[in-house]
Amino acid sequence: MKNFIIRSLSGIIYVALISWAILFGAYSFSLLFAIITGLSLWEFYTILEKNGEAKIDKPIATIGGVYLFVSGFLWFADIISVKYIALWFIIMIYLLIRELYTKDIHAVRDIAYTFFGQIYIALPFMFLSRIGFHASEMGNVVYNPILLMSFFVLIWVSDTGAYMIGSNFGKHRLFERISPKKSWEGFFGGVFFAILASVIISMLFPGNLTTAEWIGFGLITVIFGTWGDLVESMIKRSLKIKDSGNIIPGHGGMLDRFDSSILAAPAIVIYCLFIL
Repeated sequence: MKNFIIRSLSGIIYVALISWAILFGAYSFSLLFAIITGLSLWEFYTILEKNGEAKIDKPIATIGGVYLFVSGFLWFADIISVKYIALWFIIMIYLLIRELYTKDIHAVRDIAYTFFGQIYIALPFMFLSRIGFHASEMGNVVYNPILLMSFFVLIWVSDTGAYMIGSNFGKHRLFERISPKKSWEGFFGGVFFAILASVIISMLFPGNLTTAEWIGFGLITVIFGTWGDLVESMIKRSLKIKDSGNIIPGHGGMLDRFDSSILAAPAIVIYCLFIL
């Protein structure tokens, strides 16, 4: 009972904080997710070091990922030009050159894990910013929280639906080798609730997307969100850990909470750019 209360309270705070940051404005969103990007990278690199997988310059690598997120946000907001994102490569070049002087026989592995963290974590978080910025009728870029907020709502709704249906009716394993508890019944339950939520959102905000487009938005989110969850489970299983961390009481680490977003965010950006 105590664990349930702790999990529920931390979950409410988690949802409230993200909702406030997105709805309050572009800069509150960028501040919170710059912190989340940094914490997620630090957590990921710490796991690798504890498992003896790699020796990484965590402070510089984490700063690099946060810089990628912030510069991407400012570029999508039309505040700076894309050339400033290129400065991220200077940080990455430093990390490459650094390996020359560490005399580590596993230098290639260290470099590979360092860059993987940037691509797996920092880059998808950067794409979240793209979901929040749109061109107005005047031609300038404006922040519109509707799609961004809906993205997270759909993830939360589908996760809740998948848990409810899966825990009560789940019999057929979705991907037993990676995640023994996930079921096809739970997955389709998440899809159903995501579609239902998409229809409701389309009625609440009819000027953004059509109902069909919102349903597509919801399907892309839940499908790639499920893959994101499975990918993080695969990483944890390969590293022989249960949770990525313990920063969120009752929920685990940052990656445990944002695993769905990591693959779903780039997928939604591609959907918006090429389909809508």
